[in-house]
Amino acid sequence: MKQPTRPEVSVSLSELKANPIAAVESGNGFPVAVLIREKPEFYCVPADFFEAMIERIEEQELVRLIESRQSEPSIPVNLEDL
Repeated sequence: MKQPTRPEVSVSLSELKANPIAAVESGNGFPVAVLIREKPEFYCVPADFFEAMIERIEEQELVRLIESRQSEPSIPVNLEDL
């Protein structure tokens, strides 16, 4: 059974080896699935897309941290006392 791929564009491993830049550019800025025996084995992700993805993950981690600390008691602080 062939697994569905998330990216709309896929290339074979031989296409990637023959021209890696063209393979990545075929995704028009989005990830490209690299297929081996018609199964996605890995994804080529353009640098801009990867950086945005990492930034979004980090933001989600910060949101989780903030949410986990919202129930903690707060301590009033006067800036002049610091």
